[in-house]
Amino acid sequence: MTTVEERILTLDSARSGTGPATWGQRAIWGVVTRLGDDAPRYNLRLDLPLDPPRPASRVLADLTELLRMHDSLHTRLLPDGEDGLLQVVDGSGELPVAVRTCAAAKAPAVGEALLDELAGRSFDHARQWPFRVGLVECEGLVHRLVLAASHTAMDLWGEGRMLRDLRLIEAGETAESLLAARPALQPLQAAEFQASPLGRRRDEAARRYWCERLAAGPRRIFTAPAAPDLADTDPGRLFPNALLRSPALAVAVERVAAGWGASDAAVLLGAASHQLARMSGSDDILFQVVVSNRFQPAAAESVSTMAQEAVFLLPDAGRDFEDAVRRTRSVSFSAFRHAGYDKWALDREVARLVERGAAADHSCWWNDTRDPGTGPFDTTGRPRAALTELTGRTELSWPTEFLPRANVSVAVDVLTAPGALELCMTADPAVLTRDGMETFLRGVERLVVTEAMALGEEA
Repeated sequence: MTTVEERILTLDSARSGTGPATWGQRAIWGVVTRLGDDAPRYNLRLDLPLDPPRPASRVLADLTELLRMHDSLHTRLLPDGEDGLLQVVDGSGELPVAVRTCAAAKAPAVGEALLDELAGRSFDHARQWPFRVGLVECEGLVHRLVLAASHTAMDLWGEGRMLRDLRLIEAGETAESLLAARPALQPLQAAEFQASPLGRRRDEAARRYWCERLAAGPRRIFTAPAAPDLADTDPGRLFPNALLRSPALAVAVERVAAGWGASDAAVLLGAASHQLARMSGSDDILFQVVVSNRFQPAAAESVSTMAQEAVFLLPDAGRDFEDAVRRTRSVSFSAFRHAGYDKWALDREVARLVERGAAADHSCWWNDTRDPGTGPFDTTGRPRAALTELTGRTELSWPTEFLPRANVSVAVDVLTAPGALELCMTADPAVLTRDGMETFLRGVERLVVTEAMALGEEA
């Protein structure tokens, strides 16, 4: 039997203040507030087993310290006029904590259900903190900690930093000691820089770079859509979601990166660009690439959402795979330098280009979500099997389907899994069938694995 109750996490004497929202906050708030009932799919989710189990008072004290460390977890966002958004960092307040009590054997299932409940609701960003907490108690001790957060509070990189800091706090660190050792950029600090003359110049340069690349890029990437009439006849069509899990790709990408003197991120993006060019009919490929924007140490320690899109334009991507990878390095460097900007201002400029028919197709997205500090073989050990054998272990599944998103034809995420890399792809069936999605995913894997085999068994 499972019982239900609620407790309160109380925060007081924390940092507080009010100021303009950051570029990252504005960008994500603009997305999630437009999605309506579909907004919860952007929520971040964590269901954490506690070993050993701990008293609830200890868990809540650790979480309170976590909120003291990261302002974004107790920040509200309020519209300010026609084009403004304010962040309000509350120095005190109360956070409801959902508690479920059950037998220890049922804790994993109860935790999963509680996570679905907490993460399955939208956040009221003007009235609520963008953070929800749930506890699963068994015989007086917390066996599972469940956390759900709005994407306005953190991005995937920030989630990893939050989890690391929580573990350190559980081990005895405090917000004060952690921030003294590794200062973390807080949202109000980021907003202050962005409003400075230097910040405004960077914003203007980034938007200019974007518009120049959009003007130069291909007007249409998929020159022969799979079902060109589908968008008009079925506006409620669902976008299939495919997941390729490849141990071979995890080994091969490291080997190719070392052999070619490139990063594994450049190898994967170059492979995706080359494969898309071979399939789409457009030799010039443009991706919106999600960039963490954590190039400085204080930014790298930040939990707050900072990721934004870079415009990545690779001409002649279908000419040669190695050439595509080598040019991906330089193109990425320039693109990433211009990945911080006021998205609302950029959207207005892009809309004017679109109205004039002067904007490239920018509906293809690439998001390498991997944390450089976490590798696929950290917990499993590197496989000894040859690549020819590892390719037989590749798995392709179709986990779900999504509602359409504006200006998305293809979206690919790169993820780290135990012993493998995963490519997660969503595509508009009007431009790419399920067979086409499989061809793309297996094509990227084949490109990298084939080159790795050509380089030999040792990097």
